[in-house]
This record gives sequence, C-alpha cells and structure tokens, in this order.
Amino acid sequence: MTNNDRLSLLEKAVSEAGSQAKVAKQLGYSPTAVNQVLRGTYAGALDTFLAKVEETFSSQNVVCQMLGDITLARCVDERRKPFSTANAMRVKLYRACRKCLNNSDKQDI
Repeated sequence: MTNNDRLSLLEKAVSEAGSQAKVAKQLGYSPTAVNQVLRGTYAGALDTFLAKVEETFSSQNVVCQMLGDITLARCVDERRKPFSTANAMRVKLYRACRKCLNNSDKQDI
C-alpha cells in the first residue's frame, strides 16, 4: 500500500468516525498529529504514522501460518501480545510471529 493509499484510508476513517479526535485515539496519536498529517504539515515520522493507519484501518487480509486468513489488524494484535506459557496456542503464535514475513515489527533474530 502506498502512502497516498494510506492517506486516503485516514481520510475515510475520519469521515466515518466523524472526528479527527476519535481516529487519533484509535491510532494512539494526538488529534493535532492527525490534523497535521491530513494537511501535509506533519513533522514526525510520516511512514511510521501511516503504517499505523494501515494496521488499524485496512481491511487487507494476510495469511497466518497458525490462524489462516486473517485481517492485518488481527495479525498486528496477535503478534504484539506478550509471551505467555499459560496457553499453548500463544506459545505457538509467539514463535511463528517472530519469523513471519508479515511481521513488520520484527528485528533481526
């Protein structure tokens, strides 16, 4: 997805939510940041911001080796959960997510 696609996704999210503040809360950014991105004056890491927009609002599906066909938002949610030995599926997901090509969070492991 290009940055222009992500900006369109942000505009659509704001339109559907009815306010920039609601979208900002979902993204974990300030309403000011959302406003600046939309106006093209954002001085922060635009790629990071727009990646968060894609992760939060995209209806794109990815193939998870453990869960099958899931949304990108669920992929992000699952891979960011903390490791837990209390659930065998969490252990398997943790291990699979660390090596997954869909994991944009991963560091060199």
